[in-house]
Amino acid sequence: MQAIEVTEFGDSDALETVERERPEPGPGEVRVDVEAAGINFADIQQRKGQYPGGPEPPYVPGMEAAGTIDATGEGVDLDEGDRVVAMLNGGGYAEYVTADAQLLFPIPEGMSFAEAAGFPVQYLTAHNCLFAWGGLEEGERVLIQAAAGGVGTAAVQLASRAGAEVFGTASSDEKLDLAADLGCDHPIKYTETDFREVIDEETDGEGVDLVLESVGGDVFERSLDALSHFGRLVTFGVAGGEPASADTRRLLFENKRVIGFHLGQASQRDPERIMGAVPDLTEALSSGDLEVVVGEEFPLADAAEAHQFIEDRKSSGKVVLRP
Repeated sequence: MQAIEVTEFGDSDALETVERERPEPGPGEVRVDVEAAGINFADIQQRKGQYPGGPEPPYVPGMEAAGTIDATGEGVDLDEGDRVVAMLNGGGYAEYVTADAQLLFPIPEGMSFAEAAGFPVQYLTAHNCLFAWGGLEEGERVLIQAAAGGVGTAAVQLASRAGAEVFGTASSDEKLDLAADLGCDHPIKYTETDFREVIDEETDGEGVDLVLESVGGDVFERSLDALSHFGRLVTFGVAGGEPASADTRRLLFENKRVIGFHLGQASQRDPERIMGAVPDLTEALSSGDLEVVVGEEFPLADAAEAHQFIEDRKSSGKVVLRP
């Protein structure tokens, strides 16, 4: 089978097309004939060697894939030919991949393979960050950094659907329009405007109740500034490459909370807790209340170009690979 391999840590040209043997499913696993694989920023950080606990080269990246079940292992009560989407520990950038049967679910009615490949990581991250970890309630204010990205487009829809007042940042007018169409009440072009100033003006200096932050560095610090007293910040990534630390004195005297969320680690330790949001999400996606925003599709062999497209901040919504 054809697969994409990270041959060494480095730039996008470290991704090469290789031939590998089709993997065989073990007990509790299925093999998926991949129709589409989602790209996540974590894939890029792993490729650069900047992801704590990430795989060592050579390896096949890819944390989510959609397709049909091609073979089943012992103890799996699923049928060959079932359309499924899977969360993975890696291996999704390939024509076939094996997956833990506990971490896959049927593709919602009417959803394409490309949309399905963009569903697991972004929607389960957004839902858990907003509600299970962030405790968002109707009428609260939320700031979503990178609101036009994969997780951002999911989070904007979910927060708006829950009755929150949504602030969102993006780098271009096109991305801001996308965020607004999805339910962002206050789109902020962070390349020209300080999001803190907008929030201070719109909230009479009170700040927001919740921030979803995945950039790190100075963005993390200023996101803390944008929080109200008793506010919560959920951090789920370091896309900027610079980790941040919270001054505990600020947390004490301003009664603020910083909460970490990592989908992969959480789903391995407590899959039932993480996957608990799936029924609500699949129903909403099937009914059209929510949508997966697919920005670009690249052939599998063009994985390096797809990674560079994301790194150059050209992407909106989800970027997927098609074998």
